[in-house]
Amino acid sequence: MNYTELYENIRRKGSFLCVGLDTDPEKIPACVRERHGDASMLAFNKAIIDATAPYAVAFKPNIAFYEAEGVSGWQQLTETVRYIRSNYPGILIIADAKRGDIGNTADRYARAFFETMDFDAVTLAPYMGSDSIRPFLKREGRWGIVLAMTSNKSAEEFETLTVSDNAVAGSMPLYERVIRDTVRSVDTEFGDSRDRLMFVVGATRPEKLAEIRRYCPDHFLLVPGVGAQGGSLTEVARCGLNSRCGLLVNSSRGIIYASSGEDFASAAAANASEMASRMRALL
Repeated sequence: MNYTELYENIRRKGSFLCVGLDTDPEKIPACVRERHGDASMLAFNKAIIDATAPYAVAFKPNIAFYEAEGVSGWQQLTETVRYIRSNYPGILIIADAKRGDIGNTADRYARAFFETMDFDAVTLAPYMGSDSIRPFLKREGRWGIVLAMTSNKSAEEFETLTVSDNAVAGSMPLYERVIRDTVRSVDTEFGDSRDRLMFVVGATRPEKLAEIRRYCPDHFLLVPGVGAQGGSLTEVARCGLNSRCGLLVNSSRGIIYASSGEDFASAAAANASEMASRMRALL
């Protein structure tokens, strides 16, 4: 999926909602666990996907929840991706993996997520430099989503540190240098980086979104932190929307755990629908 195709999906649905599949076995409703046993994660995911697909343009499984369950977790993650791909082929599938290694290891991570498991995008940690990002950008129609200004409280320990940048003859926060340098290097090597590159910017810092839009006006930003973490959808849209939307706003717990009863799927649908309606008005 390229930049234009993603935008057209957003325009058609009137939504820029990404549903996070942070599927914690301990939070799966008892009715699902009783019926499906060791396959409860997959059964829960299928129900949530079916309920929210009319309102979502992306699904984002958080890999840690599946890794923690060993072989069974990986199998259910793989089947989840296959289910989305088979039933909702127009929806972007993001592996929230935050990988950040280099060399052959990064190449293998890219192969695992893009070829073996068929994800469209992977979240990446840029701490080791462009060598940790480049292997994920070699495939057309696939995306690297680079951590820039995240929503966690301790992000300022590193991400806002002031660093120099000779390319602009000045200093700037580290997250700004990450964005500027990554865009420059990807544009140089691959052409228009908008088709391969996004950045993570947390909803709890909308003022940073406004700053980032001044020097990164066109790229898509993946925005976690709306809902349970306290971010405001209205403020995110005010500070981050561009002429082609340019945002994927993620909601996980507020949607997938909207109810712990038999109505968990319909409750998830209701919350996703409500958020999509607000997005439509903002667009």
